[in-house]
Amino acid sequence: MENYYLGVDIGSLTVKIVLLNRAKEILGQSVARAGYNGRDVANRLIEQLLAQTGLSASEISVTVATGYGRVTFPSDREVSEITCQAKGISHLFPSARTIIDIGGQDSKVIKLLPNGKVGDFAMNDKCAAGTGRFLEVMASALEVDLSEMEAFVAPAKNPTKISSFCTVFAESEVISQVSSGTPKADILAGVCDSVASRVASLTSRIGLEPDIVFTGGVAHNHGVVNSLAKQLGFPLLVFKEPSITAALGAALLAFEIRTLNLS
Repeated sequence: MENYYLGVDIGSLTVKIVLLNRAKEILGQSVARAGYNGRDVANRLIEQLLAQTGLSASEISVTVATGYGRVTFPSDREVSEITCQAKGISHLFPSARTIIDIGGQDSKVIKLLPNGKVGDFAMNDKCAAGTGRFLEVMASALEVDLSEMEAFVAPAKNPTKISSFCTVFAESEVISQVSSGTPKADILAGVCDSVASRVASLTSRIGLEPDIVFTGGVAHNHGVVNSLAKQLGFPLLVFKEPSITAALGAALLAFEIRTLNLS
């Protein structure tokens, strides 16, 4: 019987799952809002994925859970998101030496060793500044859907300066700029610059070495991608589905657990 390996990433804002076969090929993946109960969302996504692939739960050999909600999910192993990101990114980009991960409620910079292991990391989890939640709040204040932000940012000519580190105060700044007639494109470009600058400051704690991979849900936002690349002075590699890289790493670790148990 074929063996399959499941990675489940229950984050603060979203839940991601990845299913691999024994050739370490992605058979299925899914992302959804975590809502009130991330565990229930994860179970629903797994049921849907099994139905789509025609597999049964008994065919999943090992499940590894990661993310904030990993302790709530029944799995064979719980692994930190930093370890899972390192595993997933080094699999996708063997040349990667730095990972910049911006999630819903925190941002991280991870230094990778040549063997793909974590050498060091820095994390900003004291407030929402420099995270996906910051972008959500600002987009809401400007009545713009997050998916539309890139289109607004592109024509910006004079990005505004968001000086506050606090999300609440930054929102007040944005509202004041709207009242003063500042173009929405310039404000949104300033928001992207603000997120990028918060994260760029983290890199000074552990150093910055290319190749650099930008991952996490915020990596979907090209406004932030472009601003961060400009501020760092390096090009950024971005996987086509940057939200799932930690879940992919969890699934790869599930594969390794199974392999070690058989050896």
